[in-house]
Parts: sequence; structure tokens; C-alpha cells
Amino acid sequence: MFLILLAMSVLIFSGLLSFFCGRNPRRANVIGAGGAILGCVLGLIPAAGVLWTGHNHTLHRAWDVPYGSFFLQVDPLSAFFLLPILGLSAAAALYGAEYLIAYQSRKNLGGPWFFYNLLVAGMVMVTVARNGVLFLLAWEIMSMASYFLVTFEHEKENVRQAGWTYLVATHLGTAFLFILFLVLGRQAGSLDFDRFASAGAYGSSAMNLVFLLALIGFGTKAGFMPFHVWLPEAHPAAPSHVSAVMSGVMIKTGIYGLVRTLTFLGRPEAWWGWVLIGIGLVSGVWGVLFALAQHDLKRLLAYHSVENIGIIALGLGLGVLGLALNQPLLAVLGLSGGLLHVLNHALFKGLLFMGAGAVLHATGTRDIDQLGGLIKRMPWTATMFLIGSVAICGLPPLNGFVSEFLIYVGAFYGTGLQDVSISGATVVVGLAMIGGLAAACFAKAFGIVFLGEARSEHASQAHEVGFPMRIGMLVLALGCITIGCLAPQITAMVGTVVGTMPGLTGSNIQGHLAVAIGPLRSVVLTSGILLVLIALLAMIRSRLLAGRKVELSGTWDCGYARPSARMQYTASSFAQPLMNMFGVLLQTHRSLERPEGFFPTRAGLHTDTGDIFRQNVYRPIFQGVERFLVWLHWLQQGRVQIYILYIAVTMLILLIWNL
Repeated sequence: MFLILLAMSVLIFSGLLSFFCGRNPRRANVIGAGGAILGCVLGLIPAAGVLWTGHNHTLHRAWDVPYGSFFLQVDPLSAFFLLPILGLSAAAALYGAEYLIAYQSRKNLGGPWFFYNLLVAGMVMVTVARNGVLFLLAWEIMSMASYFLVTFEHEKENVRQAGWTYLVATHLGTAFLFILFLVLGRQAGSLDFDRFASAGAYGSSAMNLVFLLALIGFGTKAGFMPFHVWLPEAHPAAPSHVSAVMSGVMIKTGIYGLVRTLTFLGRPEAWWGWVLIGIGLVSGVWGVLFALAQHDLKRLLAYHSVENIGIIALGLGLGVLGLALNQPLLAVLGLSGGLLHVLNHALFKGLLFMGAGAVLHATGTRDIDQLGGLIKRMPWTATMFLIGSVAICGLPPLNGFVSEFLIYVGAFYGTGLQDVSISGATVVVGLAMIGGLAAACFAKAFGIVFLGEARSEHASQAHEVGFPMRIGMLVLALGCITIGCLAPQITAMVGTVVGTMPGLTGSNIQGHLAVAIGPLRSVVLTSGILLVLIALLAMIRSRLLAGRKVELSGTWDCGYARPSARMQYTASSFAQPLMNMFGVLLQTHRSLERPEGFFPTRAGLHTDTGDIFRQNVYRPIFQGVERFLVWLHWLQQGRVQIYILYIAVTMLILLIWNL
């Protein structure tokens, strides 16, 4: 545990030092980013060691806090989540060192580095804490640090609104976690995780209550629909390297908390799995549909986080069903696919947010319809974004395919089981729909942003980003490629983590995974051979064309007398057929200006797709609460005597209640 404590100390100390050096941007960047990278590297060493050896690292000390103890432990589950947390945070810190330079003339850079390092330290503490009080303290540190990062550009009204939405949502979720630990602590007589009772000490009603509390409390942080409304607001508002960390790993602390809670409860109920599958389908399908409808590049990526959290929920749901019905093969494949997607999503979503940040850094806009032709001016960023796009669509041989393949195999296996056949078929259909819509969405995103011609002055004046931002993206891109190429070995590693789940200890984990590893190895090998052939053909073509004169000419103009960049597809027109198909689910508002006359001068289509959960569920609730509080305003008389009377009456009522 020494290295974990040292890593957190380095993170916090370097953040404080950067804060006090904030007026010197260069010094603040070097200290903040350097400390973040050093702390993350130090933390990765024990995490990798635990995954390699299987031996836990534990520290348990007394703590003068009611029901609290300084109880830390790194087991395989914690170590697995530490890998993406620390790996992505280090790459994002390197990226952020250049990204924040654009703000140095109007911002103190010490503040964002202090809160960034505090956020990373908070996430590490969340994954290693083994006491309820310590866990909630780390959870609050993580939440508040990310709030101050989201509101970095607080002078903008939309940023303040996003920060407020995030603050309310995260504390509503935390309220459920307080109740969760109260229930667990009452049953166990302690808030230490190792004292939480197994299934034999819980009644069925208590187990169900704990599961529902964990689902809502942790699901709010993870971004499960319909608890996701903060996510598409907060992630675009934050600086891009912070968006990468929040979307790639911070929301995964919700998944960690849910999985950790499942380890307390022993054998689960079957309906828990069905609920997780239902949430996964809703989050996955609706998330990708909302993403397809967006015009803001970072908001599009934020909704894809909801989609991928849905894919993780599908895998966990299959795994929980397997545990409940004593089907170890189904449990191993589902849990392995869901957990591996946690790692994979951290890599490709971090890469995509960094790519979007590079576009924003170079052009000054996130509006997809204002971009275009950037592949000519930003070839490095375009290549990195393309790798992330292929990975998030689940295409071989990159990492997104590997985890989704495990879930597919588990779901197909489930279709042959009596009590799982409908659930398995539903997961297969849902995953196929999510994958197809994701491919359409990233064809839109990559095509309109990077291909074609510049649609505005922003895009025509774009430039490639600097060395630190490129290296940050390259590290994550290599991670996507490496996991895809080493899929059998990575899958086996995840199997050791799954083996710690109740009901699977001592099972033939690797034997169950072999059902998927064999076909997976064949697919990856075939895809690799095809990629090598394509690369060889590209090299041959390049050599054959070497020395020839290259000329630029206008493309076929389809009969238009004066072709321009406005004749290209926009985000709205590209997605219009799919938006029409799913119009009932999206409730998109359209503004169409039809061309008139033989030589029309104006025409346009604009679509606006708001979040229906925010508009139709949360807004009416909060407006009702606001009206109720306004109605109670008559109680605020402004006289001390009246307030003392309120206190006296309340104490009297409590005394009578107690008697």
C-alpha cells in the first residue's frame, strides 16, 4: 500500500504546489501535469502487481471518526479499475499541459491543476477504500473536484447551468449511497467492507433494497438512463482533457461501486439481471440515438458515454443472470465482457474527447456544421479520431470489438437456456442495433468534421496541435490497438478479476472463457491479415504514383453553376433518415427553409433534439418543487422569536414521538 499512498500524496502535493504557482502558467503546467503523471505511474505499479500475482495489498488503521477506520485494500477488482483511472489520467495530464496554454492570458492555471490532481486522487481512494465513511469522503472529494473543473469557464451562462445540474444530480445520487451504507452497516454492525454480511445474513427484502439503492446511487454517477441528464451538460462544458477523464473513468466509479456492492450480497436475484439488461437497452439505444441527433461534437461524444454505459450494463446483467441461475459460463462471459468494456471505453472515449478537444483548440468551435476538410490541415488528429471511431463502433481488430464479442457470445449462449432465452435474444438484437447506429453516427461525425471542404473560416484556418497533445492521443490509440491484437491474453486477465465474484470462486474461469477466446483469436488474426494486405497495397500504390504530378480540380457539381461548401451534407441532413425513423423516441424539432424559384438563394434544414427525460421528467418535478418552496415563503417572517418558536415546536413533536 505504500506506493498507493505515495501516489496520492504526490498528486495532492503537486496540485497544491501548482495552485500557489498559478500566476506563472509555465510553472503551474509543469508542476501540475508532471505531478499528475508521476503519481499515476507510481499508482500503476501496485495495481499491475496485484493483477499479476493475485495477492491483495491491505492497510488497516484506527481512525477517530465515528464508525470510520482508515481501511485500504487493493484486490484484483480495485486493481483492474485503477488501470484505466491512472492510465487515462496520465495521458490526459500530458495533453492538458498544452491544451490549457490557450487560457493562460485570462485564467489562473493553478486552480484547474489542483482540482484535476484532487479528482484523480479521489478516484483512486474510491477504488481502494474499504470503509463506508472513508468511501463517502473520497466520493465527495471526487464529486466536488470535478464540479470545479466543469465550471472552469464559469463566466459563461451555459457552463454555470451545467455545473449546477451536475452538482444537484451527484448529491441526489450520494443521498442514496448514505442510505445504502446505513442499511449495510446496520446489518453488519460495522461500516468496514469485510464485515458486511454475506447473503446468509440478509433477508430477501434487505438484499433487494440494497441493490436498488446501489442501482440508483451509483447509476446516477455512471449515467444510466434516466439518471443521465447531468452527463451531456457537464462533459461538454469541462476542458477537453477533463472531459476525457470524466467520461472515460470518473463515471466508471459508478460501475465499480455497483459491482463492489454485488460482492457483498452473495447470490443475486434473477430479476436484478433483468433490470440491468433493461437499463442497458434503454441507455444503449436511446444514448446512441441522442448522439446521432447532436450538432455539438463534445455533446455527441457525451451521449455515446451513455450508450457505452448501457453496453456495460448489458454485460453485467447477463453475468448477474448467470450467477442467479447457476450458469457459470453465462456469468463469466457476461461479467468479463462488461468489465473489459470498462477498460476499452476508457481508452477510445478518452481518445475521442482528446480528438474533439484538438479540433476545438485548432478551430475555436465544437459546431460540427462549421467544420469540414480538417483531414488536410490536421492529419494526425484525423488519424487518431478515426482509430477511436472504429474502436467505439466495435469493429475488429480494435479493442471495442473484443468486449462486445464476449457479450455477444454470452447472449447467444443464453438463447439456448430455458430461463434466459428471451433475455439473451434481446441482448443480441439490442447490441446489433446499438452497433449499427454507432457506425452511422461516427460516419457522420468523422465525415462532416474531417472530410469534404471547410464550411467556415474556423475550419479553413485550422492547424495541427502540438507535440504534448499528439502524444496524449497516441498513447490511447496504441492502447486500443494493443488490446485488439492481444485480445486472448487480455481476456484471460479479466477472467482473474471475474473469479473474485461470489459464486465463481474456484470455478473453471479460463475454461469458460475458452469458448469465446478461440473464435476471438480467429477473427483478430483474419482482421490483422486483411489490414496488413491493405497497408501493402497502399504502399505499392504510393510507390507507383511516386514522381507523378498531382493536380487539384473541381469535383462534379451535379449541374449546379456555382458549387460551394454549403452544398455538402450537414449534420442534420446526414442523420435525417434515421431521425425520421426514430422520431417518436427523439421528438426532434425541425426548422426547414425550402428553396424557392429556379435559382434559389436560400435553403436550409436545422434540427434541435433536446433530452426528453430532462424536459418531460426532471423539469416538471423541479418546477413543482420550486412552486412548493415559494408557497412556503410565508414561514420566513424575518423575526428571531418566530424561528425560536419553530425550534421549540419541533423539539416538542420529537419528544412526543419518542415517548
